[in-house]
Amino acid sequence: MFDASQSMYGRWQSDIKIKIARELLSNILDSLVNVENLEMALRVYGHQKNYPPQDCDDTRLEVGFGANNAIKIKHILSTLTPKGTTPIAYSLQQAEKDFTPCENCRNIIVLITDGIEECGGDPCAVSRQLQKSGIALKPFIIGIGRNFSDAFDCVGTYYDASSEVAFRKALNVVISQALNSTTAQVNLLDTYGKPTETNVNMTFYDSFSGLIKYSFIHTLNNKGLPDTITIDPLITYNVVIHTLPSVKANNIKLTPGKHTVIPVYSPQGYIQLKVGSSGKTVKDLRCIVREDGKMKTLNIQTFGNTKKYLTGQYDLEILCLPRILVEDVEVSQSHTTTVEIPQPGIIVIQKSVNGYGSLYVEENNELRWIYDMRNDYLRESLLLQPGNYRVVFRSKYMNESIYTIEKSFHIESGITTNLRLYEH
Repeated sequence: MFDASQSMYGRWQSDIKIKIARELLSNILDSLVNVENLEMALRVYGHQKNYPPQDCDDTRLEVGFGANNAIKIKHILSTLTPKGTTPIAYSLQQAEKDFTPCENCRNIIVLITDGIEECGGDPCAVSRQLQKSGIALKPFIIGIGRNFSDAFDCVGTYYDASSEVAFRKALNVVISQALNSTTAQVNLLDTYGKPTETNVNMTFYDSFSGLIKYSFIHTLNNKGLPDTITIDPLITYNVVIHTLPSVKANNIKLTPGKHTVIPVYSPQGYIQLKVGSSGKTVKDLRCIVREDGKMKTLNIQTFGNTKKYLTGQYDLEILCLPRILVEDVEVSQSHTTTVEIPQPGIIVIQKSVNGYGSLYVEENNELRWIYDMRNDYLRESLLLQPGNYRVVFRSKYMNESIYTIEKSFHIESGITTNLRLYEH
């Protein structure tokens, strides 16, 4: 995005500003001719209408995005005549329409200007919207002639080109950063501060827009060290490590051209769920896993499986009959904590008629409800943990409570108990 407003006719260093700017920019364009997967466009403002009067709509896309169009851009630059005002916010806003739809593209704006907004717009707000919507990355701004950092720091990454040498250097730095990714590694630290944890998904979000930029399964290389990843250095990231529970590292900034190490404390161990010392399992028996003292469900783990969690304490609610609560289960570094429940028994309840009934645990001379019987089934089989139980039942054809019947029974591990209910 090139400033061709009236002030670009001003004298600067060895010549007028626009001549120096287009010559240096043309030299950069020559160096980009053979760069693969690069498309460029040129938007100019302040070049169509004379000032005064002020025309705050004076901006136009002179060259649309395309490959191998450096010569076309250089030609347009050579024909520009500074005339008008400086509608930076409006030009940035119009640039949103310039970017053509593209998957896995990095949309970058480089703004070259010798002045600040003159039309009452808010370049900072427009830039934030472009970034938040994912249209473009944080813009680069090269300010010619004097320092405009106070006006542009909120717009993007500002470079002060107070001299021709500084301008040339700024252009080279910006193009280098725009074209090149840089390397990083994520060190998933164990309890001892060593990067030994691995094989977990990592998501990199743009911290400004919240958009997902990368997802990787963390890997250790053949030397046992965290693998190197190549990512865009122009974005500030929020990194989420999808452990259970997840851990985050926010506002991660990379230095272009330098390798960045991102340490994230994520020590882990295991919880194993077993039924009975024999190691046998019960089909589809599950357990709710929660962080210690919290009600939010962290995971639903199936018995017979082993699952990795961050070190710490967890509360387990085992969805057997009756439910079993196991609190303060300790997970330690690289250790497997086994939670074992007794092998259940089986109760087979047979009814001669349909009716209404419930199943209760008998504990300390109290009844605790655990199950409502199906009133349209004459036979039900249930897996129950060892203990004492009672069935309370009434036929649906009996309209007096006196016809309620009760049956107590005892369940042992691995034993099937038959219980017949008869109406009276």
